[in-house]
Amino acid sequence: MEEKKQKTHGEQRREALLYRPKHGYDRLSAREETEMQAYCEDYKMFLDAGKTERGCVAEAVRLAEARGFRPFTRGMTVAPGDKLYRVNRGKSVVLAVVGTAPLSTGAVIGAAHIDAPRLDLKPSPLYEDAELAFLKTHYYGGIRKYQWVATPLALQGIVVRKDGSTVQISIGGGPDDPVFTIDDLLPHLATDQNKKSLSEAIPGENLNLLTGSRPFPDDEGSDRVKLAVLELLHEKYGIVEEDFLSAELTAVPSYPACDVGLDRSMIGAYGQDDRACAYACLAALLSLEGPERTAVCMLADKEEIGSEGVSGMKSAAFDTFMSDLCDTQRVALKACYERSICLSCDVAAAYDPNFAEVYEKRNCARMNYGVSLCKYTGARGKAGASDASAELVGYVRRVLDQAGVIWQMTELGKVDQGGGGTVAAYMAERDIDTLDAGVPVLSMHAPFETTSKLDCYMTYLGVRALYQTAQPLPPV
Repeated sequence: MEEKKQKTHGEQRREALLYRPKHGYDRLSAREETEMQAYCEDYKMFLDAGKTERGCVAEAVRLAEARGFRPFTRGMTVAPGDKLYRVNRGKSVVLAVVGTAPLSTGAVIGAAHIDAPRLDLKPSPLYEDAELAFLKTHYYGGIRKYQWVATPLALQGIVVRKDGSTVQISIGGGPDDPVFTIDDLLPHLATDQNKKSLSEAIPGENLNLLTGSRPFPDDEGSDRVKLAVLELLHEKYGIVEEDFLSAELTAVPSYPACDVGLDRSMIGAYGQDDRACAYACLAALLSLEGPERTAVCMLADKEEIGSEGVSGMKSAAFDTFMSDLCDTQRVALKACYERSICLSCDVAAAYDPNFAEVYEKRNCARMNYGVSLCKYTGARGKAGASDASAELVGYVRRVLDQAGVIWQMTELGKVDQGGGGTVAAYMAERDIDTLDAGVPVLSMHAPFETTSKLDCYMTYLGVRALYQTAQPLPPV
């Protein structure tokens, strides 16, 4: 038998001192591979069910109730192990599993957002031009407008009629549904358009959904195609044109989530920013039974436009839920917050060699290297960042390593290229130690984003490890 070669002193010191991350698939066990595939199939179903924030909330509640969660109302009696949730105006939801330790010792919070860039209908959207009917839109969040033309779109949302009744709208998502699209200019006539920048080539006012072309029969008036469209909407949903004034309707990609690559190692879908992390937080919470510290999952709205409004992370709705929960134990909210930690679970920009010039290779997120931890986000000089402490980063490192979670430390891109934000700053403003963590994404904010199955699964395992750990939290 050949004698095993002894490592040189240099090799030993390299192994002991240098930081060399290993590819995730070189560390994944056969059991983890099987569990990862099952997790990702469930995640794809969540994506298809939740293409809007309302859809995500409805699906989250359905999954939670199937696991024994019940609505939390002010004044109710709560005991360790109880599983609770509260919906905020149909657009955000917070869930909790009550721990055995009192809330005075803090909570572990996973916060993600469930809104995504999209095209919202304007208040008075329907018009006819050249005997074609269109719906005018106002884009939501940071989109690249040229990516939304000549692609199949679905229309989803609600309409509140004049009598106060509400009707759900979903057109384009079913296998036999028609879809909508936005026209693009043919290359034969695009000489002038080709001279414009990407941001100018498709003006926002040109993002109009092609909706119909067949005129209403037996009518001599104007706008016969528009009238025919309204007749169809009235027949199916009982709405009239004035009802658009009190509607929330949005255009989203119509295609389902799918596997990407011959090896099926990736997932392609709309809205993975940030539903990849939202589902990880939700699934991790749903898997809990009797954690030591109370575990909280916050799925917020409006992050893509600054976390504003009553359903965004700046809203007091989260504080109200936590205050009501603390009241059940006669614990002051501020005493809970100052001992809590939060993973602000939002996606990272995965390194793309096709655009290598905007990334800093030593510090960017890589696909298949696990959940991405990001000490700070913000723009250029860390503007808008919460900048997590070394103590918190060290604590999370330790918990993830002990749980066998594959992770990487990252930042968004080159310092002067731009930047972005998450809900981390708004959680930190509450006196909650907060660290960004999430799934690396290719083509972020595009109608079709790409993630690694391994990274999605490791984000779930990472959040679950933080929920489950009994380690003392880092000092305040």
